[in-house]
Amino acid sequence: MFSRDTYINRRKELVSNIGSGLLLFIGNSESSMNYQDNTYHFRQDSSFLYYFGLNTPDLFAIIDLDENKEIIFGDELTIDHIVWMGTQKRLIEQSESVGVKRVEPISNLKTYLDRAKETKREIHCLPTYRAEHILKLQALLDVTPSQIENYISVSFIKAVANQRNVKSNDEIVEIEKAVNITADMHIAAMRMLKPGMRESEIAAEVQRVAVAAGGHLSFPTIATINGQTLHNHYHGNTVKEGDMLLLDCGAETQLGYAGDMSSTIPVSGTFTSVQKDIYEIALRSHNKAIELLSPGVKFKEIYFEACREIVRGMKDLGFMKSNVDDAVQQGAHALFFPCGLGHMMGMDVHDMENLGEKYVGYDNEEKSTLFGLKSLRLGRELQAGYVLTIEPGIYFIPELIHYWKSKSMHMDFINYDKVEKYIDFGGVRNEEDFLITDSGARLLGKPIPKSIEEVEKEMQYSVNYY
Repeated sequence: MFSRDTYINRRKELVSNIGSGLLLFIGNSESSMNYQDNTYHFRQDSSFLYYFGLNTPDLFAIIDLDENKEIIFGDELTIDHIVWMGTQKRLIEQSESVGVKRVEPISNLKTYLDRAKETKREIHCLPTYRAEHILKLQALLDVTPSQIENYISVSFIKAVANQRNVKSNDEIVEIEKAVNITADMHIAAMRMLKPGMRESEIAAEVQRVAVAAGGHLSFPTIATINGQTLHNHYHGNTVKEGDMLLLDCGAETQLGYAGDMSSTIPVSGTFTSVQKDIYEIALRSHNKAIELLSPGVKFKEIYFEACREIVRGMKDLGFMKSNVDDAVQQGAHALFFPCGLGHMMGMDVHDMENLGEKYVGYDNEEKSTLFGLKSLRLGRELQAGYVLTIEPGIYFIPELIHYWKSKSMHMDFINYDKVEKYIDFGGVRNEEDFLITDSGARLLGKPIPKSIEEVEKEMQYSVNYY
């Protein structure tokens, strides 16, 4: 937990950016896997954690803008809870540690909201992302699920997004903890990976590193020889000579801050000449994007330059043809790069994605619907204090290749005869985390190997785990 003043000041800043009414915060509840007492790892709602700092289930909070009140609603644990959970601080003690002096039982919350509705005061809510949130709001506001949208407040969303987007020095320190653990996860995988291993062994090892450091995974691990599948969480394959393992994983600290990095690792310890050619193009795109990171630059423009770098390289190898700028403008690059260049990162690995990319990543600008570009989560002008990922990749997706060819798509730009010869190539990606500074950008955490020479050298430090 940060200092008491940190949470007080965060709430003061939030209040200064919204006019009147009530701000309603919904904390998360425990989520059962297969019966009530067997639960998943508890994760508090990030906005609740950001403003109130309490990592405790079944809490609500209200900031009453008109009456200048802050209230946490929750029920004290019973003796039965203590028997199973051990000694816990009373809720009033927890609340005072973050500067909230008033605590009321949950049963009082509906009465408070009813009074606000009777006097036609506005109740501001953030978007829901769990079914439990919908059920709670139904009961508290006496509405149907479709009516909940009437309480989702754009002014609330914008105020939270603009505040949380700019990271404080304390947050940057915490994010770097997560990134350093994440780097250790990747280095462990590089030193461990050998032909004959299962993907699940790598996934298990990177999770061990995160937990051993006192954290958790910030998202489900991608550890796959089928790197062309962008979010591949299947870990059932056995790796063999000549394969590449795409590893995308991250650690989350106890305060809820995330790391997110990707690496592409040759199972044999060295890349083949074909793998080197394509890996180098993706790496040049990656490094070009890093060069352009600076406050005042629109991230969408950095994305376009990263795309152009990929097209130039794929054109040199004979996979693409014709004018580079035209290919990117018309979206032909998306056959190989159908996703975004990066995303905001902080207390969520895709920071505040539940609030909507339009407000978080685009500053109220409408997103493109063009294939490839529509998957760019961040397009807005960068500011000092933003934390983001850089992660271009090159992917040979058989189904996408066959589909585009069958529809004669982008025939002026794509050499399908050459592409089809590489149909089983897979995918490559590197990913690092950056802080935008007053004058440019800074890599967060310790670097992991990303050049071909660095990756191959790291794999020489073999570790016998068994």
